[in-house]
Amino acid sequence: MRLTSFSDFGLRALLVLASSKRDMWSSIELAAKLDISREHLVKVLQRLAVGGYVQTVRGAGGGVKLAQDPKRIRLGEVLAWLEEDEVLAECFRDDGGHCLLSGFCALRPRLERARQAFYAELDTATLADCLNPKLRKFVAATA
Repeated sequence: MRLTSFSDFGLRALLVLASSKRDMWSSIELAAKLDISREHLVKVLQRLAVGGYVQTVRGAGGGVKLAQDPKRIRLGEVLAWLEEDEVLAECFRDDGGHCLLSGFCALRPRLERARQAFYAELDTATLADCLNPKLRKFVAATA
């Protein structure tokens, strides 16, 4: 499987927020730390906020912070939330997609089991399990 950049950015943002001693990050600071587009990051943060993973605060002194303890954020769960609209293959689309093999293909059930196993494996770990001293040092460093 390959993660979308949307999900990749979301996981990276959560790692920075969880590793930081700071309570709040502006989207500008977070985008600069991750070296990604602020506009794209804002969309990711909005999705994470709707899912209850981060809290956003508007105005002066506002920004984004974790909304949950990193020990409660399961990796598979947050990734599934971020990837909700993505499909593994054409035949997984809600409308059935446009695959001439649909209806007699034995690949789709295997792909579905692999997808479920992927998320199940990630759910054995939390965001807190991914934190380490080198990451904390990177997050604490100024540009």
